[in-house]
Amino acid sequence: MKHPLAFAAAAAALATLPFWAGDQYQLHLAALIGAYWILIAGLNLVVGFSGQLSVGHVGLLAIGAYGFAIVAGTHGVDPWIALAASGALGALCGFLLGLPSLRLPGFYFAMATLAFALIVTELVLALDGLTGGGLGLSVPTFPEPFDTPAGNYWLILAVASLVTLLTWNVARLMWGRGLICVRDSVVTAQAVGIPVLHAKLAAFVFSGLTAGLGGALFAVIQSYITPDTFLFELGMFFFVCIIIGGRGSILGPFLGTVVLTALPELSAPLAKLGNFFYGLLLLLVVLLLPEGIGRLFQIAMERLRPRRIESMPIAPHPQRLTDAIKAGQR
Repeated sequence: MKHPLAFAAAAAALATLPFWAGDQYQLHLAALIGAYWILIAGLNLVVGFSGQLSVGHVGLLAIGAYGFAIVAGTHGVDPWIALAASGALGALCGFLLGLPSLRLPGFYFAMATLAFALIVTELVLALDGLTGGGLGLSVPTFPEPFDTPAGNYWLILAVASLVTLLTWNVARLMWGRGLICVRDSVVTAQAVGIPVLHAKLAAFVFSGLTAGLGGALFAVIQSYITPDTFLFELGMFFFVCIIIGGRGSILGPFLGTVVLTALPELSAPLAKLGNFFYGLLLLLVVLLLPEGIGRLFQIAMERLRPRRIESMPIAPHPQRLTDAIKAGQR
């Protein structure tokens, strides 16, 4: 950990947020950021590390949300089991989608994920006996002490922290470097023995798992879900969070999630210009800061605590040089 004090302060602030948040809406916004981040943390391994253009993760989010609502609400199964089932269902759908589509080149893979999201929306409307169709479904809450806004926030914070820890471990170890190698050059990855399809599929299945978990928790936040909750724009929102935050890092996409989720609140007086602000921010980041807004944070931390570069002077050793020359002449 490069900055343990900053990390400890951020963790303490997040853990105590319900005590100092200004109102319930701010707590709701923080919980929404956490639910989005659970999905985006997994999607970041697909987009930011392995370089796959997935724009249809909103379909996996909808599967997790409706899976939780049906299992826990309609059939009355324990919410904790329903949460685990939503994650497993998201991982299964990620596997079934990724196994054939990850063999496609970038643009065609993006179109495959888009088609998947559209198919999920149409199935939700068609299976009205199961999903409620256009009317939607009511979503149950978790048992005490997680049935309050503060309890729900702490639950989301715990799941988000676990997912962040998992993705951070993947990113900093051999798997993360292998995914970056796949992103930068598939030929080089194959040459050094990286199983390209296996690496892509593992990252995509994990992103399906996090999307399922995030969808279930997102549904609890909403308390009632309809097909209009899972529009294509939401899938693009997840993708843009990673691009604005910066690929190949964990902190950058998290900052992108926070900024883009809070942006509608900051521009509430200009609600009609919400899409304009999204587009303007994306354009500025792409043109002026292609490495993402996470790079700004890294630069600020480096200026506050500059790295100490220790120089080791190299002193010549005449005797060793003479011995080497004599050995070469023999």
